[in-house]
Amino acid sequence: MVRLPGMHLEAMRRNFAARSLDLTDLKPDPFAQFDHWMREAIETEVLEPNAMALATANATGHPNLRTVLLKAFDERGLVFYTNYESAKARDIAVNPHVALLLTWLPLERQVVITGEAAKISTAESLKYFISRPHDSQIGAWASRQSEVITTRSVLETKFAEMKAKFMRGEVPLPDHWGGYRVVPATFEFWQGRPNRMHDRFRYRRDINDGWDIVRLMP
Repeated sequence: MVRLPGMHLEAMRRNFAARSLDLTDLKPDPFAQFDHWMREAIETEVLEPNAMALATANATGHPNLRTVLLKAFDERGLVFYTNYESAKARDIAVNPHVALLLTWLPLERQVVITGEAAKISTAESLKYFISRPHDSQIGAWASRQSEVITTRSVLETKFAEMKAKFMRGEVPLPDHWGGYRVVPATFEFWQGRPNRMHDRFRYRRDINDGWDIVRLMP
């Protein structure tokens, strides 16, 4: 095993002790519980509280993972935006089952969500797209996400071309860009506790479209 001087990963540990989580603390609806925790993450100024890891897998089961930004959520699901020709979009096209992970380390919390992803309506995508900064709109046109390029200058040249093209007037919504909504099947709320004896609760949809809640071993 290679050991870098001064780096002792095996000795790194933090004893989570700031908070606890019990069944009586949980709201019956996981979306309400998620809203509550998200608000606390925002109020405590956690860095990028809406950043979430998105796990996908292709038709042969090979996984992929990246960070996306949660841009909306309600009882229908959680929404993020991307290029519809990207690697994640190609995965979702053949296997819509995905997982999301939001980590709020200052609060010693994680939320894991599993479900199915599907494209949202063009109207919803357009509403969000026009709210983006102008240069972010240009970026959606300039980047053919996940494609191989030889140098960064290729991307910068394409950005300059698109910026010149849309110098006057509004930037239209690209056909290859828009949102996905993840419809959850499960939520897991994880609260760090001392001695790695963490509190974990999982919500799972029941046959009546309600939610069953169980405590999991850490």
